[in-house]
Amino acid sequence: MLGRQKMPEQDPAVRKSNFNEVALGFTEEQAVKEAKRCLQCKKPSCMKGCPVEVKIPAFLDRVAKGDFDSAIKEIKVDNALPAICGRVCPQETQCEQACVLSKKGASVSIGRLERFLADYERKRGAEIPTLPKPTGKKVAVVGSGPAGLTAAADLAKMGHSVTIFEALHEAGGVLIYGIPEFRLPKDIVSAEVEYVKKLGVNVLLDSVIGKIDTVDELLSEFDAVFLGTGAGLPAFLNIDGENLNGVYSANEFLTRVNLMKSYKFPEYDTPVKKGKRVVVVGGGNVAMDSARCALRLGAEEVTIVYRRGEEEMPARAEEIEHAREEGIKFRLLTNPVRIVGDGKNWVTHIECINMHLCEPDESGRCKPAPTPGTEHMIEADVVVIAVGTSPNPLVPRTTKGLEVSKHGTVIAKEDGATTKEGVYAGGDAVTGSATVISAMGAGKKAARAIDAYLKGK
Repeated sequence: MLGRQKMPEQDPAVRKSNFNEVALGFTEEQAVKEAKRCLQCKKPSCMKGCPVEVKIPAFLDRVAKGDFDSAIKEIKVDNALPAICGRVCPQETQCEQACVLSKKGASVSIGRLERFLADYERKRGAEIPTLPKPTGKKVAVVGSGPAGLTAAADLAKMGHSVTIFEALHEAGGVLIYGIPEFRLPKDIVSAEVEYVKKLGVNVLLDSVIGKIDTVDELLSEFDAVFLGTGAGLPAFLNIDGENLNGVYSANEFLTRVNLMKSYKFPEYDTPVKKGKRVVVVGGGNVAMDSARCALRLGAEEVTIVYRRGEEEMPARAEEIEHAREEGIKFRLLTNPVRIVGDGKNWVTHIECINMHLCEPDESGRCKPAPTPGTEHMIEADVVVIAVGTSPNPLVPRTTKGLEVSKHGTVIAKEDGATTKEGVYAGGDAVTGSATVISAMGAGKKAARAIDAYLKGK
């Protein structure tokens, strides 16, 4: 049996000083060898782990035969954003975890093969599928993140007229402002957005729904509305010193670096403070992204502070490994209690306390508790708070009849139907901060439900 192919990567000593993509992708030879590892199970379990329902054995079979053109067509029947999924989807806990080979060894590298095919197609130009006769129905999609793009693409392929309303000046949502260039190059996001446009989707930028139009106003022009507004409202620690200069929410820090390209300042207009000693609070992918960006901005020392242990960290294992390879320090079982300044409103230290783990909480992870008498200082001139996000309340506040939970998330059924007729929602706006692929899965389900709703209208 062939061993799992290793994807080439930039050397850690080199990549920590640039924003170029870390993973370099499979060669054609590697892709064929990796696809040949698939057992082509009669009852494939891998598909059950895919939120967007890609027919995995079918595309792997085509790759194994070297038929890359038909393999990418097979994927794009179900997934309009394969170059994105192949890079940031946590395959190791989804399709690859369900792979039969994973029971005795290494699963097939499904995500990396998906990435390979998407990159192969992009170099040659994407083929647009034949679209059905227009239905005459119009759908407004609010937000151009993974949920919105997926819903829009699927609805367009069903024959509906779709318009995306995006609040920012570039389409992509969290894919553009949240995920760094070295994990997800922005030209790749732009290429995926262009593909969705070529399906007939109209994208309107700088369009803040709740300001230029309300959802009710959209419903007077469109037959249905999908809300894919994401979770862009940052959470904070609510400790002393969070208002000091040099303290960022991860949202602001990453938006400055990624969307506004502050790492190229003054070529681009938006600056960001480049700290010498940076502390990032949190243990998820956003914390890893923030820490690795700070390192690339020129920090001498970057430390991740997380109140639980490594087993409880929600970040992908690959991201933690990459951060460690690049020299980022980890202070686990450590929790901030206050941020200290220099008397001139600039941060100088972050005071922390050691933690210990107790019984598991409602999330299933062991609950951390402070250990008295273990307070200590960590030097820092930049602190990034990466402890979660919640949905922006603008749309719910301006939409009568749209119910939200106590956490501010839109209340929706499994198919995305909200409490307001004709309005559907999915992704982080419904679940709170989650994965790109789960948002895409929600967009796909909602598109089906909207199609059924429009047919019955």
